[in-house]
Amino acid sequence: MCRNIRTLHNFEPHATSEEVHAAALQYVRKISGSTKPSKANQEAFDEAVHEIAHITQHLLDSLVTQAPPKDREEEAAKAKARAAVRYGAA
Repeated sequence: MCRNIRTLHNFEPHATSEEVHAAALQYVRKISGSTKPSKANQEAFDEAVHEIAHITQHLLDSLVTQAPPKDREEEAAKAKARAAVRYGAA
């Protein structure tokens, strides 16, 4: 139904508002069991996405760590390598 929600904390550059919104959308889709809500539920669905994105951004802004920030490109390369091992190189 939806892709995995990705870690957004401790990356350089920081997560964008679009990434936070996409994670919130995926979360709401997953727990509601619907990728596209009915017209009757659209307002509640959109409000949930908005609220979850807001609190997620607040959480990310509040978290602290001693670890150096991870590089997005490096982490993407690692994920691609893991997928190649898991699913075989195409």
